[in-house]
Amino acid sequence: MSRLLRWLFFALFVRPLVLVILGLNVRHRERLPKHGPAVLTANHNSHLDTLVLISLMPLGQLHRIRPVAAMDYFMRNRALAWFSTQIIGILPIARQRRAPDEDPLAGCSAALAQGDILIFFPEGSRGEPERLAEFRGGVARLAARHPEVPFVPIFMHGLGKALPRGEALLVPFFLDVFIGESLCGREHVDNFLPCLRRSIEALRGEGRFASWE
Repeated sequence: MSRLLRWLFFALFVRPLVLVILGLNVRHRERLPKHGPAVLTANHNSHLDTLVLISLMPLGQLHRIRPVAAMDYFMRNRALAWFSTQIIGILPIARQRRAPDEDPLAGCSAALAQGDILIFFPEGSRGEPERLAEFRGGVARLAARHPEVPFVPIFMHGLGKALPRGEALLVPFFLDVFIGESLCGREHVDNFLPCLRRSIEALRGEGRFASWE
């Protein structure tokens, strides 16, 4: 039932919202993974980021798309927890270890092992539009643990304007999404995080966007 409800939510609500009300221009769409395991890594400015990234993938793969998010944010109440995990497909992880031997990335590894496609925001939390915050080390540790898995850099523009952090009112604003060439931990063992950041910054440069108003 949850799988059907998820399909209906994205087919009847999310895709019309993204494609019709907002408008979406995707560059280098052919670089998106056709199947998992894989990790989509993108800048993070808005609650819409996850929905837009999921909408890029075929509806038939929805059950394989797992956005990674902080457990404490989405587990505040039962209704939000159910909607986040069953409809959005959130894979919740703890921000901090609750025990010395706890592995925060265990769920991510398990999902990749079964062929899922993760959505991972290297900045951790939502930042200011057009400004990349410092990348945290979780994505690099995941890449080192799964050296053969492709990590796809993505830059999104416009979502910080359409639904910025701290706002609840959606403003129609055209969205641009740039897909980069995938990186693998085996190719960038010692400098994965800097390489990923450079890739996303290069994608931002392709847009030649004016400064945020």
